[in-house]
Amino acid sequence: MTKQAGSTSKPQFPHGVRLAAAADRTDLIPLINSAFSIETFLEGTRTDEDRLAAMMRKGEILVAENGAGQLLGCIYTEVRDSRGSLGRLLARVRGKARHARGYLGQLAVDPASQGAGLGRLLIEAAEDHLRCQGCEAVDITVLSMRPELPPIYRRFGYVETGTEEFHPSQPLKSGVECHCIVMSKQL
Repeated sequence: MTKQAGSTSKPQFPHGVRLAAAADRTDLIPLINSAFSIETFLEGTRTDEDRLAAMMRKGEILVAENGAGQLLGCIYTEVRDSRGSLGRLLARVRGKARHARGYLGQLAVDPASQGAGLGRLLIEAAEDHLRCQGCEAVDITVLSMRPELPPIYRRFGYVETGTEEFHPSQPLKSGVECHCIVMSKQL
């Protein structure tokens, strides 16, 4: 996939990567929950029908699939204008998000497919997707309870830029403290 600096054209996804459709939700839910089952500090599962539907209304999910159409991984993308919600609204009305920041989240790869480069493929496709929507930078949040993740994202060019409160969709287990580490990258 080629980098398209400053472009606001439609992204060209690599073979096997596409935008998720509403019909994909039934396959995405078990994929995401399986990939995040390592997060034993949370009560319950990472997502469900309602949470996933809300995410898909707010942003977009890219999926990686094999030749048979089986979903192997996904990543959430959202355009967040640096001027706040009014800026996001104006940018979308005008058809593009100038000076916007993108957000990536919920990178999930089926445990049986991990280590094959799908995470890298999805991150690069998501960055290109956001770049084509006018984003100049991208942010991610990594949970402090997952210390193995910041070094991985550093290899993709992300740097720590701060912390923020964690607002879990499911309760934390008793006695667990967790916050978000914000990491950012210029596109």
